[in-house]
Amino acid sequence: MTRGILLIDKPGGLTSHDVVARVRRAAGTRKVGHAGTLDPMATGLLVLGLGSATRLLHYIVGLDKEYTATIRLGSATTTDDAEGEITETATIAAIDAVSDEAIASGIRALTGEIEQVPSTVSAIKVNGKRAYALAREGEEVTLSSRRVTVSAFDVLDQRREGAHIDLDVRVECTTGTYIRALARDLGAGLGVGGHLTALRRTRIGAFDVADASTLDDLDVAAALLHPAEAADLTLDTLAVSADDARDIGHGKRIARPDEIADGILAAIDPAGELIAILETRKDTLKVVTGFPQDGPAS
Repeated sequence: MTRGILLIDKPGGLTSHDVVARVRRAAGTRKVGHAGTLDPMATGLLVLGLGSATRLLHYIVGLDKEYTATIRLGSATTTDDAEGEITETATIAAIDAVSDEAIASGIRALTGEIEQVPSTVSAIKVNGKRAYALAREGEEVTLSSRRVTVSAFDVLDQRREGAHIDLDVRVECTTGTYIRALARDLGAGLGVGGHLTALRRTRIGAFDVADASTLDDLDVAAALLHPAEAADLTLDTLAVSADDARDIGHGKRIARPDEIADGILAAIDPAGELIAILETRKDTLKVVTGFPQDGPAS
């Protein structure tokens, strides 16, 4: 049975669901999921799980992420990106008054642990419906702020062109951070408005877009990461004995080795297969997620 983790470099213009549908056809399986959506405008790393490895996505989606993006200062939009309608435009005089130091100061204010209000066209659910769906229906959407951490917010290049300033940036952040919201808030803080014109996800945890396949040249069998390899890039791992592997397969707890710290870890059996995610419980390890072994992973 085909199972494992697949790294895809998503092109612009496709939804994450479009990519999943393409991979389902290429892999010949319906059981395909992804760890974190990308907007159609965005490109870059999409981590997919196939077969029983879809259960590993829960642990991948929460990893820190890295993006490159272009922020346009000088106008705000309804979606906080280039696909929305422009709601305000700054004058050339207002843009000229924005100094490089003001930009640097605004970026510093959005770096570290911050409170961020997600974009109204985000996928967050409000009363059971996605915020973007409510916004498209014309309903007013009010989202609560959430605490996120932006560990890096670096300007790679800056271009001043008439009534706008384009900033090419690199952002490292915790999961749940909206880069569109950073663009919006930077522009608002400078008094000129801001939105994204480009977004590319380059990393999720230890998974890098440089190792990803494109849809045009996709060879699923060749590109698929073995579940145990993907688990090793995601969590601490524990090699278990055949006896412990059998007990884990039956859902039983096993003894906790003295050197294991509190938390969760991936159990790898003597054959090198990922068999479970375990959680420490005092002096034992409890199965929290099992991985059915339907023949060799491929």
